[in-house]
Amino acid sequence: MKAMILAAGLGTRMRPLTNYTPKPLLLVGHKPLIEWQIDKLVAAGIREIVINIAHLGWQIPEALGSGDRWNIQIRYSDEQREGALETAGGIIKALPLLGTQPFLVINGDIWCDLDYSTLSLNADDLAQLVLVPNPSHHPNGDFALSEGRVRAEGAPPLYTFSGIGLYSPKLFSNLPTGKRPLAPLLRAAMAQKRVGGQLYKGDWRDIGTPERLHQLDDELVASA
Repeated sequence: MKAMILAAGLGTRMRPLTNYTPKPLLLVGHKPLIEWQIDKLVAAGIREIVINIAHLGWQIPEALGSGDRWNIQIRYSDEQREGALETAGGIIKALPLLGTQPFLVINGDIWCDLDYSTLSLNADDLAQLVLVPNPSHHPNGDFALSEGRVRAEGAPPLYTFSGIGLYSPKLFSNLPTGKRPLAPLLRAAMAQKRVGGQLYKGDWRDIGTPERLHQLDDELVASA
């Protein structure tokens, strides 16, 4: 299975830290956040990773190279000319690198100790989403979950989409390249009852602000 790390965002909430450094290269525990994610993917047996780049994007391949350090292959989907294409737009542009089999996509600004090798996609599904209990900064959640199926609406509780998903390329087939959010595609697939999901109650964090970044950094340094 291949994986994609979404690393093209502007990192607006992280300013001024992201004025000169792309968010995935911000340090936590003495190494870039994205390297922790690569380590987790490698531990799950993934050997081919695609990373999309836009804001200060040239710095990411300069820092990570082609993956030789991990004995894997890293390829880059370059959005620097267009500007960040949003989640679905970035995936669509990267499809030629991701191939014809289901692939894992993770947000570049999360921290999670989930074992990615445990994820699977049902034969008829277009997506398998990892949901988490709602953090304090997102109390209302995103989607309902019942008996392993994700719905766009439903009786409480609603859970938060973790930014971790396993996708069939069919979810994005015949869609033109360009800026496109992911949520409408997921909601359409949910309406067709083709989205599975699971609730993960382990360590998951949205590292979207300097305060959260510093908190994680302090914890990693203290535990080293």
